[in-house]
Amino acid sequence: MRVLAAGDHFVAPDLFLEALRAEGATEFGGFEGRTLTAGWPTDPFGPVGTGESVVEEASGSEDDLIDALDGARICLTQMAPFTARVFDACPDLEMVAVCRGGPVNVDLAAADAAGVAVAQAPGRNAAAAAEFAVGMMLATLRRIPLADGELRDGRWRGDFYAYDEAGLELEGATVGLVGYGAIGRIVARVLRAFGATVLVSDPYAPAEEGIELTDLDDLLRRASVVSLHARLSDETRGLIGARELDLLPHGAVLVNTARGGLLDYGPLPAALESGRLGGLALDVYDVEPPPDDWPLHAAPNVVATPHLAGATRQTAHRAAAIAAGEAARFLRGEALAHPANAVGGKR
Repeated sequence: MRVLAAGDHFVAPDLFLEALRAEGATEFGGFEGRTLTAGWPTDPFGPVGTGESVVEEASGSEDDLIDALDGARICLTQMAPFTARVFDACPDLEMVAVCRGGPVNVDLAAADAAGVAVAQAPGRNAAAAAEFAVGMMLATLRRIPLADGELRDGRWRGDFYAYDEAGLELEGATVGLVGYGAIGRIVARVLRAFGATVLVSDPYAPAEEGIELTDLDDLLRRASVVSLHARLSDETRGLIGARELDLLPHGAVLVNTARGGLLDYGPLPAALESGRLGGLALDVYDVEPPPDDWPLHAAPNVVATPHLAGATRQTAHRAAAIAAGEAARFLRGEALAHPANAVGGKR
């Protein structure tokens, strides 16, 4: 049995193969692991494909993937570009396990047409992303990156202790979470430990002790900190724009560690200049990386990081293990735990 581990410089191919061995894959006999390494994250991900089959957030080329898949029944990957062209060129392929919360690098319709099952890995980076989101709140509320930069540049900013310059606490704050999946639930738990009041806007969230469910407009009017955790879809694209920003209390902090497409970045400079936004923390962007003339580069009340929320070693190992578990279920003829397409759901 030939398996391709199509990894990158975060989830390396060897992590996939080690996890597959730990799942007992050798019991299926003749296990042959091939490897392919894409350039991400050193090389940015992006769209790959042509015509009607273009996949997003992919790394590597279709040609390299087709060559590496020769004779493979299963592929474990994070970023490899599974377009219709790839599926058409690889008739032996039966299953793709993608170690991401959403397999945006796979043309799911093409996978169904080819009879290939696709699995995903929800929650793989939930702990990492949740911790990062809370860290971004603290960094922005307490102006930690700015203070650090000033001190390193030789300026002792004692004036930051002045009342008008002092930061704000999470204890007693009202924090609004837009989206309440695996990441949002962990964020809420941590915020409650800080003593914050937690509002949640998510049409699919169940009632739960310790949070208050409300609609988006009410959340925006009441929350001094708003953190985005929704999945990007046609329904949520551009969810927060100029109208929504105008609903925020003066001086509110906005955090986006989820997806750039949730937020309209155009109105942000004006919202910061007017004081409507007292702080902004971003890990994701409408264009990645932001261009050199990005208007927020020089803004002192902005904390910006290069899409790092999920970047922990534990995430890489967890992602590989979830993908390997799905591959092992497929080989045993069991139902997939996390199917991503119709063929995978029929297992």
